[in-house]
Amino acid sequence: MDVERTPVRRRFLPGIAMLTALVAGATACTGSGGIGGTGDQKNGGSTAAPAQPGKYRSLPQPCKAVDGKRLRAMLPATDSLTTEQREQLYAGTAEPSYDADRHVGCRWNAQTPEATLLLSVTFERVVSYDRAAASDDDKARQVYVRRLTDAHLPFPGPTTSPSPSPGTGTGAPASPAPGAPESPQAPQSPQSPPASSPSSSPSPTASPELGSRVLEGLGSEGFLEDKLGAAGATAAQARTVRIAFRTSNVIVTVEYSVQPSGPGKVPPAAETQDKARQLAEALAERFNE
Repeated sequence: MDVERTPVRRRFLPGIAMLTALVAGATACTGSGGIGGTGDQKNGGSTAAPAQPGKYRSLPQPCKAVDGKRLRAMLPATDSLTTEQREQLYAGTAEPSYDADRHVGCRWNAQTPEATLLLSVTFERVVSYDRAAASDDDKARQVYVRRLTDAHLPFPGPTTSPSPSPGTGTGAPASPAPGAPESPQAPQSPQSPPASSPSSSPSPTASPELGSRVLEGLGSEGFLEDKLGAAGATAAQARTVRIAFRTSNVIVTVEYSVQPSGPGKVPPAAETQDKARQLAEALAERFNE
């Protein structure tokens, strides 16, 4: 009996030693940051935190964003309108919206004996769905730049004057190489009159037409687009001024259109643009409150 037990013990002990070594190895791996540990998080590369949401989380009601005094100046009502009709005129008509925190708008229209007047205001809040790649402000600027490009306006930025190419004669004359024969100098032409001469200076009474352009100091960035409709035999030319500007992650658009009642009349550019720009500046101040 004793002789048979000895071989059994010799075969069983190595199995226990192997099991003990496996358990010890698993414990060591867990403690050194294995699955569920923190070792890999400390030694691995850090991930950049996503950008914070944009400044604005909601949008104001566009039909109430324009004060009544400004509406009456841009959309004068005729005396034939009743009190109820006047209230309905200045209350505006809200544009359909599927998300009032993303895109809203309002429209007004007035008919006078002199002209037909249309006004619209829209607010758009831009949201970046991947703020690890672009913030809400960056995404809004991309939308703004696309609209600036659609208006065929130059992108604002630093301009650099082109350097003169060799041989243009804009710099000092080059000295001849040592030992080279001097070439005869050509007779110099008379000097051109200075820029301040009466023949080259613009007339102080000239009043050029104001056109589309980038606006300075309106929100973060903005532009004005001025379009004049084609003239017709029976229809008057309509002037439409559209101003778009960005403030943080919100893009505001103001569109003001004036069409005279009779042909042959053209709405003045300065007056139409001034009214639209004053409204845009008032809306920009409202967002800064």
